[in-house]
Amino acid sequence: FLVITLPCTTAALHGPPRFPSFRTFRTTQGKVITKNMAAVFALGARPVGELRVIAKSNVSRPRITRVTCRPVPAARGRVAGAAMPGMAVSRGVSVKLSAFEHKRVELSSTYSLATTEATTPSSPETKAAVPASSRIAVPAFAFSAAVLAMSPAGPASAAATAVATINQADTAWVLISTALVLFMTIPGLSAFYAGIVKRKNMLSVLMQCFSITCVMTLLWYGVGYSLCFSEMGNGVLGGLDKVFLQGITKASIWETIPEALWALYQMTFAIITPALMVGSFVERMKFSAVMWYSTLWMFAVYFPACHMVWGPGGAMAAAGVLDFAGGIVVHITAGIGALVGAMVLGPRKENKMVPGNLVLTVLGTGMLWVGWYGFNGGSALSAGADAAFACLATQIAAATAAMVWTAQDVLETGKASMLGIATGSIAGLATVTPCAGFVGPAGACVLGVAAGVVCRYFSLVLKEKFGYDDSLDVFGVHGVGGFVGTCLLGIVAAPALGGFNFSTSVGQQTVIQCVAAVGTAVYTAGASYVLLLLVKKIVGGDLRVPASAEQGEGLDQYCHGEQCYTLSHGELEGGQPVDVPGWNTAVTAPEPVAT
Repeated sequence: FLVITLPCTTAALHGPPRFPSFRTFRTTQGKVITKNMAAVFALGARPVGELRVIAKSNVSRPRITRVTCRPVPAARGRVAGAAMPGMAVSRGVSVKLSAFEHKRVELSSTYSLATTEATTPSSPETKAAVPASSRIAVPAFAFSAAVLAMSPAGPASAAATAVATINQADTAWVLISTALVLFMTIPGLSAFYAGIVKRKNMLSVLMQCFSITCVMTLLWYGVGYSLCFSEMGNGVLGGLDKVFLQGITKASIWETIPEALWALYQMTFAIITPALMVGSFVERMKFSAVMWYSTLWMFAVYFPACHMVWGPGGAMAAAGVLDFAGGIVVHITAGIGALVGAMVLGPRKENKMVPGNLVLTVLGTGMLWVGWYGFNGGSALSAGADAAFACLATQIAAATAAMVWTAQDVLETGKASMLGIATGSIAGLATVTPCAGFVGPAGACVLGVAAGVVCRYFSLVLKEKFGYDDSLDVFGVHGVGGFVGTCLLGIVAAPALGGFNFSTSVGQQTVIQCVAAVGTAVYTAGASYVLLLLVKKIVGGDLRVPASAEQGEGLDQYCHGEQCYTLSHGELEGGQPVDVPGWNTAVTAPEPVAT
């Protein structure tokens, strides 16, 4: 067990208590035990009180199964702070943690514990109404990542309930982050993909991303949220008690934000994950096949992965797997699902890269980069140091990967490629995603270098060697990037590189991460292959558009009856004048009439 002395306050039971908070729980020797773990407990009439704490968070947390506290003289641990309504005498508490599962730790700065000097209830009547024996001591280390249940350690008159409250700053930040992540799909990812394909297929890519946004929104509202974040399920899937968001009201809280906002924020992740896979299917897959595959894939792959890593009681979280913002849940699953799709479909008839509008791709890259602040920074679920470090790591990794990719382009071709630097930045963003909240600037640089080298090799060398047509490098950038970041997390999160994982050794965490990454990839590959065979039967026996449409009019016209660009009289197509009947007919002037 561990014995820690912390300051606390004594509150009268005449109103709801208000708790100051801090972010990191340390021993007197300075070793970090846990962070973002709710540990609010009460001392009643009896001198000893206990609390059972149950972890609940979007990120894997340690778990304290029992906390025992005992009053000690007031001289120990007293700190000065602002007065709080209803507070009485400041004193210390000796805390013993038993049955502590010491698996993993996520850290940031250490915040001062703000308590009060001696203050008393505001009126003599209130003092008289609340006897001293009914006052409770509440250690003020309540923070935003758990649900708690009080053990019956004392008389009912001494019990108190800690009421979770909404933090307005955290809520504002997650609201902004939600909009940023949605902005990543429409228009960010849509523009990024559409600019790389041929002009006759641009509208089909935009349509697929837009449609997936709508379908996944309804799917998440109906069953997705419940299957991922219900507490009534098992280690693989949640229950069905929250279908159609049942039970979520304005009073429902998830950590320090409204649960409705948590559901909306996670909805944007469910939207962008299948949309990422579109990049491997472009210019040849039927629109109906894309939508069927994306929908069924969510049930078979995304929902289980999300629950196992981030959901209450998830199997991977219990095993110690860390995934801050979606290296496993989003990038590995989408990358492998895209690779399997590309291999089942086969290569395009015209698979030479002919970008239709690189300006659109560059704009899409910028939108994705900015949106990634909400993707990674918002995953901290708090407006504080965690979000700041996550955004800092995101920026450094993206810039490093972009420059490493460009340097290799210059060495090989003598030219710096705009498409190359854009793709490199996305590779860095994907690679840092699982590690963003666990690494410092040095670790982010390491991840950026790894992304620029490894992702480029898979995208440009191995793809050509093995002949699979991963059209827009979804596997090479997102799949490989997410895999590399997940496996390197144990190394880059080590304190030696400025990381915040003090709980497990580098080797232990690396093994845990690699097993999770490989297991997810293998399962996703098998499930995706089976789903594609099923979808093939649903859409009439062929996943591809006819060869005439692929090589001729394009998917815009064949699937949607529309065109992204309409040429008018006098415009050029392929460097040649448009062949419009009568447009190039020579006009002769009439001969002059003799007078």
